[in-house]
Amino acid sequence: MKRVRFSHANPLSALEFFNIASRTKGFFHNSFSLDTMLYVLGRSRKFELVWELLMEYKRKDRSLITQRTVQVVLARIAKVCSVKQTVLSFKRFKKVVSEFDVSCYNALFRTLCQEKSMTDARNVYHTLKHEFRPNLQTFNILLSGWKSAEEAEAFFVEMREMGVEPDIVSYNCLVDVYCKGRDLEKAHKVMKEMRENGVDLDVITYTSLIGGLGLVGQPDRAREILKEMKEYGCYPDVAAYNAVIRNFCIAKRIDDARHMLEELVSVGLSPNATTYNLFFRAFFWTNDLRSSWDLYLRMRNTGCLPNTQSCIFLIRLMHRQEKVEMALELWNDMVDKGFGSYTLISGVLFDMLCDMGKLEDAERCFLQMMEKGQKPSYVSFRRIKVLMELANKEEALSNLSEKMSAFGSTVHLGRSVVDELERPVSDFAAK
Repeated sequence: MKRVRFSHANPLSALEFFNIASRTKGFFHNSFSLDTMLYVLGRSRKFELVWELLMEYKRKDRSLITQRTVQVVLARIAKVCSVKQTVLSFKRFKKVVSEFDVSCYNALFRTLCQEKSMTDARNVYHTLKHEFRPNLQTFNILLSGWKSAEEAEAFFVEMREMGVEPDIVSYNCLVDVYCKGRDLEKAHKVMKEMRENGVDLDVITYTSLIGGLGLVGQPDRAREILKEMKEYGCYPDVAAYNAVIRNFCIAKRIDDARHMLEELVSVGLSPNATTYNLFFRAFFWTNDLRSSWDLYLRMRNTGCLPNTQSCIFLIRLMHRQEKVEMALELWNDMVDKGFGSYTLISGVLFDMLCDMGKLEDAERCFLQMMEKGQKPSYVSFRRIKVLMELANKEEALSNLSEKMSAFGSTVHLGRSVVDELERPVSDFAAK
């Protein structure tokens, strides 16, 4: 069943296999295999079959339908349906789950946070809160991601009025909202309260504080926090170092950021793609391709694979400076090692190759992409098609057209990651 889930196999064939297995003498499905089958059906929007299967197992073995089952099904529904439809589906579980308790409500709230928005989750909570008694996990799910300190404080008060005492997760949510709102005085008050209540500050608490210090223009004070953490027996992780590096990049103090990168390595930690992206962003805005390329080579040599955002910073900078060989080397690494989004990167690459008249390279990369099962955009195909027609490469064009037709309808490029490039370094403080 796990192979079916990750291979995006035909859901009806998967269901037939699931049913055959259930009829096999001596074999019994467990909650994991049931959840996996429900996930596969939900992913393909076969919601009628989802409920049929749930009702069947309500009769056969109700114990297999767990809180995790609720979240698996609701996540698929919430991805394509409205909040109202998701809540109505949640209520149907009352007739299916053997113990419909607070954990089921928590599954709903977590689903809405992940698939809809924090606002939707909180609104639904206020609608349903009289039907159950919230616990600490309920409030921790709903406390994360606040943008308004006033609303977070009100929620914290409600939590205590119900006799639920905050833990480290709850406190960290409040510290985070204060830091993001640049109210470091209140953040320090919460941290003081934590110590008084015997709640030890963890690396997440300190990382929020480091981010807040960067927002108020105190990158040096943020660096000192790393030393203070160790005095309290809390050692910084990669995310904490990334927060300090981000602060220096925002302040355009790249040498200090580089120093923190070396310190990160010296204490035995490994930079991740997010670490390098902080530098890539700064180099992109200063048009420093040489530093970007050196950093990419360092990533490659240390075995840290770039993510899609890393590749976009690089390919856009290469296009700007017309560095075709570098771009092709990056593309070949993507193909060989399997990192980055072919769809997003290929559009910039094909534009560059067509602009520079590199038709053979464009054709090769186009074919490589399709061999990986990825469809290039129709805009890119049209540009290459025009150049092939001008070069009288009829056979090559026929081959490309045939392979493109196998993919069916046109793919529309997503813009969310590319749009990140249009934001200046200073905006990155809030990320």
